[in-house]
Amino acid sequence: MDSEILTIGRGADAAHLPALRDIFTASYRPLVLQMYGVVGDFAEAEDLVQEAFVRAAASGLRFLRVDNHEAWLRTTALNLHRNRWRKLRNHARARERMAAPSDPPDLDSRVDVIDALRGLPEGQRQVVALHYFGDLSVDEIAHTLGVAPGTVKSRLSRGREHLAKRLSHEGSSHV
Repeated sequence: MDSEILTIGRGADAAHLPALRDIFTASYRPLVLQMYGVVGDFAEAEDLVQEAFVRAAASGLRFLRVDNHEAWLRTTALNLHRNRWRKLRNHARARERMAAPSDPPDLDSRVDVIDALRGLPEGQRQVVALHYFGDLSVDEIAHTLGVAPGTVKSRLSRGREHLAKRLSHEGSSHV
């Protein structure tokens, strides 16, 4: 069963297409890191990326024929996050989830930055995380989020300013 799922649409006409297993191996960790930056919760980030891969497997050859698999998966994970956020925005649970994240053992060096990211508005948090954790350009972020490049630049500028203040404040309080 697993091999059937991971080799979607593998026929004579699809021999040149990559296997889902290879895409997973190359993209899973970078995508989880990017989503962790966006949502601030490692378990939630993993859930979003795993759900994106489930949807990729369900779409079969349509996914395998996409030019940029990681961008497709990232967009899907972001859309899943947006949908979840919309459902939770009017409930107190949304605040609780953002306030008490679980920290992954191998990302300890980024904990201060992730904590500071949690203080940003959603739009700023998304562009900052995708720019710095996903190494995406302004145009790529604009395309991924469906906003104008000027909006991305503005959010990125305001997000950097907010983070600089917050991180310098935290650094001075530990001295």
